[in-house]
Amino acid sequence: MSRKTIHTAAMAVAGTLLLGAIPAMAQQAEGRNEIGVFAGALFGNDLTDEPVSGSVPELDDDFVAGLRYAYNFTPNFALEGSFGINPNKVKGAVGGKVDIDVYTADINAVWNFRNGSRLIPYVSAGVGYAFADLDRPLAGTVGGNAVTIDDDGGVTLNAGGGLKYSLTDRVLVRLDARYRFIDKLVDQFEESLHGGEVTLGLGWRF
Repeated sequence: MSRKTIHTAAMAVAGTLLLGAIPAMAQQAEGRNEIGVFAGALFGNDLTDEPVSGSVPELDDDFVAGLRYAYNFTPNFALEGSFGINPNKVKGAVGGKVDIDVYTADINAVWNFRNGSRLIPYVSAGVGYAFADLDRPLAGTVGGNAVTIDDDGGVTLNAGGGLKYSLTDRVLVRLDARYRFIDKLVDQFEESLHGGEVTLGLGWRF
């Protein structure tokens, strides 16, 4: 067999492999981006480490909603950014409940356990920042001294997982449950919060 024949055959094989790889590459590229909305409940915890006028202010259990965006580096691994808002109330405050909005921004690592079906379990963990917006400062006494406690923010950590179900190649629904730690939401006598979130989401792949 001549060198020219071998070269021609090799080019033909390479061309065939390339043509076969193009659909596979296109298939892998599909769905690398995922954007979604979510809503559910955030479960609260104590805001201060000491009672204020005999009662410990506490974040109530209330509604949470937000947006997520993920980039899939591989079919299994993704990095996801999320932003959530929790219009809530402080229980146990002097003068009755006080409105408080809690905002969270996270960067999470996500591992999808793909098994060839439409139902995909996953686990997720990440770090971010949380801050609060109180309708009015929390006023009262601590240790016999008059105090005024305002809103603040701190580091937040989260870990959890859930299930994604593909309704179509582009549309999915998602059930998510996670533990959330927030370093602080007030500016003095602060207590770290240990709570949870349960949400249902709708997402689009592109």
